Amino acid sequence: MTETVTARCEEIGDGIFGYVQPDGGWCLNNAGIITSGARAALVDTVATETRARALRSAVSGVSPVMPGMIVNTHFHGDHTFGNFVFPEAVVVAHERTREEMATAGLHLTGLWPGVSWGGVDLVLPEITYTRRMVMHVGDVVAELLHVGPAHTTDDTVVWLPAERVLFTGDVVLSGATPFCLMGSVAGSLAAVARLRALDPKVIVPGHGRLGGPELLDETERYFRWLQSLAKDGIAAGLSPLELAAEVDLGEFHDLLDAERLVPNLHRAYIEENGAEPGTPLDVGALFGEMVRHHGGLPVCHA
Repeated sequence: MTETVTARCEEIGDGIFGYVQPDGGWCLNNAGIITSGARAALVDTVATETRARALRSAVSGVSPVMPGMIVNTHFHGDHTFGNFVFPEAVVVAHERTREEMATAGLHLTGLWPGVSWGGVDLVLPEITYTRRMVMHVGDVVAELLHVGPAHTTDDTVVWLPAERVLFTGDVVLSGATPFCLMGSVAGSLAAVARLRALDPKVIVPGHGRLGGPELLDETERYFRWLQSLAKDGIAAGLSPLELAAEVDLGEFHDLLDAERLVPNLHRAYIEENGAEPGTPLDVGALFGEMVRHHGGLPVCHA
């Protein structure tokens, strides 16, 4: 697959940027750039070598220095593989992110072998935290908050309280189907409530267009619908795959990557039956079910 980089920097505050990669589908994530004086930091990197070098070029266009710090919001490769293109930076993440990155390695590249991944070199976080950490980027104060299990068990959001800017990682997506195979439905709802309490003005989601608090509302509606759907499916004796084949997506019909419904339903089913948030599932098997539901491998334009 030939890679075409189409990304843009959107300024959302003084020296604060959202780096947006349309259309926000599989592996086309967003990043954040924070600059202040002679300091800079990144929130996440990107999936491939070419895209990471484009991100580095974008940073040089808005900052006099390269980032001294990178925050990885969770372990997935589309948010972390580009770390190696920023050797000046210290990588910071939740303690589980380092563990999960080390375990997963470059596994993501095997899911889409047609993507031009380039010479990706895994760079693990060097500094980890447990619940909350404060990072100073010049005059900008950034709070790192662990809000998982939600999208995964290791989710970090980055909150700039003075600017009221929130970088959510994949806890919140915009125009794309939420995904909680490795996290939790109930945990996602709890995370959304916690993020709403911060009262953000601008939200940089993990994928898709930038927005405001309405993105929290959309995310909450999806997960409440998912919980209700799971209850009905269990009562009807349908498997998640069977239920997904007949369900009307309603207001969520136009979201990208609708096939995520299958693993999301598996997560909702086990929680409805009493499983704890973040309980491990067979990711490989459920990815396979998702592919069957979709009728083939979902398209990844990374």
